[in-house]
Amino acid sequence: MQPNIPHMKIDLIRSVYFIGIGGIGMSALARYFKSKGAEVSGYDKTPTTLTKQLVVEGISVMYTDDIALAPKSVDVVVYTPAIPATHEQLNFYRTTAIPVVKRSDVLQWITESSMNVCIGGTHGKTTITSLTAHLLRHTGYGCNAFLGGIATNYNTNFWSSENNCSVIEADEYDRSFLKLVPDVAVITAMDADHLDIYGTPEAVEEAYITFSKQVKQAGCLITKYGLSRANEFNQQVQHYTYHLNDTNANVYTANLTVNDGSYYFDIISKQWQLHQVVLHMGGLHNVENTIAAVMVAKHLGIDDEKIKAAVASFKGVKRRFEYYIKNQQHVMIDDYAHHPEELRALITGVRSLYHQKITIVFQPHLFSRTQDLAVAFADALNLADEVILLPIYPARELPIPGVTSNTIATHIEHEKVKLLTKEEMLQHVASTKPALLVMAGAGDIDTLLTPVQNILNA
Repeated sequence: MQPNIPHMKIDLIRSVYFIGIGGIGMSALARYFKSKGAEVSGYDKTPTTLTKQLVVEGISVMYTDDIALAPKSVDVVVYTPAIPATHEQLNFYRTTAIPVVKRSDVLQWITESSMNVCIGGTHGKTTITSLTAHLLRHTGYGCNAFLGGIATNYNTNFWSSENNCSVIEADEYDRSFLKLVPDVAVITAMDADHLDIYGTPEAVEEAYITFSKQVKQAGCLITKYGLSRANEFNQQVQHYTYHLNDTNANVYTANLTVNDGSYYFDIISKQWQLHQVVLHMGGLHNVENTIAAVMVAKHLGIDDEKIKAAVASFKGVKRRFEYYIKNQQHVMIDDYAHHPEELRALITGVRSLYHQKITIVFQPHLFSRTQDLAVAFADALNLADEVILLPIYPARELPIPGVTSNTIATHIEHEKVKLLTKEEMLQHVASTKPALLVMAGAGDIDTLLTPVQNILNA
């Protein structure tokens, strides 16, 4: 095993090899180094739309874990924690003098050398990060964006700017976000998640409290109003709270109306007001997410009218309340929701826009998360009218005896839940043609989107 790796100067890195380059966060970093003129290559298990796009952009990607194919003269190797400990290339590099670091180490180097906005929380961070970065880009402020999803406006998860400002999604998985040093930090939620890593909900909260204390002196902390243990957040920086409609928060909305699938609202603060903001993205939780992004833009001194124009032009994030079909016959919405609170927000958001039967297809993600949160998943899914549960997507995990999608189903109203394979689900959709269909999950459910879309459009 290598000793602790010293900090590296970003501008001196001329060649990088990524192990797990197809991950959404890893690919953003790969694109960052490419934009800096570095030689970039990497490995991933299987070809995907994203890895194929990286190749188009001039980044070499291999799909064979072979030491012989691994470049031997790179400046640094970056790997994702999702890579198994048995990975031959990763273990080879660890025997060399080449620095081997996690994605979070590189983000730390970037945040230490730039003005940066880091957005964390168990829900909403991808949308807030993407919208914040869009606000800064659209208004001309400029930023480097490191997103945890594909921004629909730009069809990418990364862009660069001459302005030395970075907007970064702060991932709480394996505590990697604790390496970041924000000028501005946002915390959206601290719900129990990744308990396979943290062990207890309290440990999750502790991590976010620590994250708040990473904010630089004279920095700014923005948190959702009502978070538990808020009194333990960093008291040495400016601290503002936001909420959809609770007037006890520093910033909230008023006069919220819905028209043709879009939201119209005012954003109210004791110091300023933004009237008739328009958001063309579905979900009340995304109205709340907008408040946080707008607060960042206001903190940076961006003009009100420019902010409103940028919000109105925001097209959302791939797999975040994304419309696949929206016509008189059918509405089909896709969402990455993979936590009970995300599902609750998703279904509630759909309900706020449409007053008809909601059918949701959900693919649970991870055996451990299903085991830990089965009842909470069921409570959220019960808000829909029909629930179709696909088999659990295991990702990095081995099966846990006795834990299946039925672990959730047993807590859902019997008459509304079905346990189906992917093939059975497609047959069910073909025979019932639901008018309002929601697809949700973080696994490979996205491979079913086009087939379902074709069925409903037939």
